[in-house]
Amino acid sequence: MIEVTGLSKRYGRLEALKSISFRVEEGTVFGFIGRNGAGKTTTMNILTGLLKFDKGKIFIKGKDFLKNKHKLSKLIGYLPETPSFYDYMNSYEYLSFIGGIIGCDNKNLKTTIKELLEKVKLTKQGKRRISGYSRGMKQRLALAVAFMNNPEILFLDEPASALDPEGRMEMLELLEDLKDEKITIFLSTHILNDAEKVCDRVCIIDEGKILLSENLSSLHKTYIQPIFDIEFEDDPKDRIEPLKKLDWVENIKIDRHRASIYVKDINTAKREVLKEISNLNTGIISYQVRKSTLEDIFMRMVGKNELI
Repeated sequence: MIEVTGLSKRYGRLEALKSISFRVEEGTVFGFIGRNGAGKTTTMNILTGLLKFDKGKIFIKGKDFLKNKHKLSKLIGYLPETPSFYDYMNSYEYLSFIGGIIGCDNKNLKTTIKELLEKVKLTKQGKRRISGYSRGMKQRLALAVAFMNNPEILFLDEPASALDPEGRMEMLELLEDLKDEKITIFLSTHILNDAEKVCDRVCIIDEGKILLSENLSSLHKTYIQPIFDIEFEDDPKDRIEPLKKLDWVENIKIDRHRASIYVKDINTAKREVLKEISNLNTGIISYQVRKSTLEDIFMRMVGKNELI
């Protein structure tokens, strides 16, 4: 559906995208994951035709995007990170306004708007002024706008980043419903739990470079090594630092009194980790072994990139 090869973009001396390549399969949810400033929004603005790029190729449905930009753009819906509205309007008025701009058929426009508000669960609030909407309601209205042209590809830029837990859950439920409609979704996010819940494939970008792009199930198999979580009575930072030098330890992440030990060799770790921890001469509150999450994998990949 989307194939990107050697895509590069500079802002003066800053190389925002460093010859990135990836592929998005039709009908899947593609998670584009990275920290703020990693290059996510730049990539999305290029793929939606809002920003020019310096080098590379983009193909959508097998057609060169630059040569067929006008035609291919009609297949795209876009929800920006911070959508803006005319707040004095209600949802019906605003969607009618957008429909007129993009040339929707007036005969079917009322039906289309009604169906869209049902899709994003705003039917009851449809006649309220947008100024009275919560952030979550505005995001859902923006999603309805992105659907106005009945797109085959939907680009979502951090759709849940500024929402409260309830709003995030509502947005994720909407994305789950969209998966049943076989729409191709390009989801840019730094909220890893959200990506793990809804994505079929993830691509990690950091400092303008693609670190990996894999099917989510394959990713877990590749990075199957468990993590040892140990909670101490006191801050273990100074004491535990020497453990990073052990051959079987890949990295150690410390969060207050908790240390997460990432290992290279699980068999050696099972034999040695408790022995090494007991030598630290500090109280232990809890100890557990858990499977890798997408957040763990992300931290591993970004940590390796920082060392390059």
